[in-house]
Amino acid sequence: MTDIAPERPPQSTPLRAGTRFGRGFAFLLGGLPLCIVAFVLAVVGFSVGVSTSVIWIGVPILVLALQAARGLATVERRGAEWATGRPLPPHHYREPKGTGLGRLFSRLRDPQSWRDLLHAVVAFPVRLAAFIISVAWFVGGLGGALYVTWQWSLPRDDDDGGGLYWLLTGSRDLWGEITTNTVLGVFMLATSPLLVRGLVAVRAGLARGLLTNQTAALRARATQLESSRRAAVHAEAQTLRRIERDIHDGPQQRLVRLNMDLEAVTRRLDDNPEKARTLVEEALEQSREALNELRVVSRGIAPPILADRGLGAALAAAAARCPIEVSLDVAVPQGKRLAEAVENTAYFVVTESLTNVAKHSQASLCTVQVSTDAQRLLVQVRDNGVGGAHLGKGHGLAGLADRLATVEGVLDVVSPPGGPTVLTAEIPLAGVDS
Repeated sequence: MTDIAPERPPQSTPLRAGTRFGRGFAFLLGGLPLCIVAFVLAVVGFSVGVSTSVIWIGVPILVLALQAARGLATVERRGAEWATGRPLPPHHYREPKGTGLGRLFSRLRDPQSWRDLLHAVVAFPVRLAAFIISVAWFVGGLGGALYVTWQWSLPRDDDDGGGLYWLLTGSRDLWGEITTNTVLGVFMLATSPLLVRGLVAVRAGLARGLLTNQTAALRARATQLESSRRAAVHAEAQTLRRIERDIHDGPQQRLVRLNMDLEAVTRRLDDNPEKARTLVEEALEQSREALNELRVVSRGIAPPILADRGLGAALAAAAARCPIEVSLDVAVPQGKRLAEAVENTAYFVVTESLTNVAKHSQASLCTVQVSTDAQRLLVQVRDNGVGGAHLGKGHGLAGLADRLATVEGVLDVVSPPGGPTVLTAEIPLAGVDS
């Protein structure tokens, strides 16, 4: 999966003046340790990586430096959004491809990772200056406003004294000095929120310029949607072929047999009524079996129980039909119905997984767990079979991956030889039409 953030249109969070100042000041204070760590890792990692790249040791060092810069960039993005109450534009990291050394070079070709590394260097003086200015201004203002409480502790000399008031007026009047420092301190304290807000805006602007790339994110999003569309078309074609095969192999054959029996009945009604009665009974049995098979096919498309009673009841019915023992745990809030596409996809994932387990796994127990949070529905199917399942093209699990891709879901399969097999499907709740 490509890393595109945020996937949904973000919402601004209005902040009160006091909250804005507190968050902004904390954000600027945290800039000192962050800038030191980021600068050292970026400079040392890049220098060592480039200097040793001729003997290939530098390649993994550069990758580690980029990964560290990526993590620190995430901290900066979250901090800027927290301090300002406004989301930053989206960013995009390319998905690494290949294995071994090729995968490392794939990570080195990610533009956003290099922008993160550049930000770690460029932001060092900005973060440092913002820390010094904000702390000096606020502490200086606080000290000036409280000057009357601690001025007595200052050493005084008749030949040299008076501080700022003496420099401004040439007088060494104590109360004038206190008044000047107090007024100046109150002014600095009063303007501290504006100063902090401006410094936060500078840091957030730098993050917006280097740590985001809306064009690349939108381009990747368009590619992802195009892939989802192709997966939806492929999944629909597979479903239609499966339904056609099931109808051809089951109900269609029985209906042909039923038609033949009825033709035989019409020929025997006059000359052999008893034989006709036997044929009628066989025809009735064929019609009942054809009806049952049509119901099985229809359950694979959209079972009525799913639409009428929800995902939990539908999965319980599917588990009861499975030829092996199934332990089912559905943790969906009572009385809450999920989007139709989400429920249909989850039902399809579970039923197809149970079918695969029954056919191929040689398992004696299968555990199905379904849970949900604010962002996703999580489906996990675990069996104690022989393992060896994978997402290779042409296998049944590839169809599950295509079906999940239609709702931008993700399928993960862990199935070492000897088992157990754990299939995990994540189905996003946001952006899926009801």
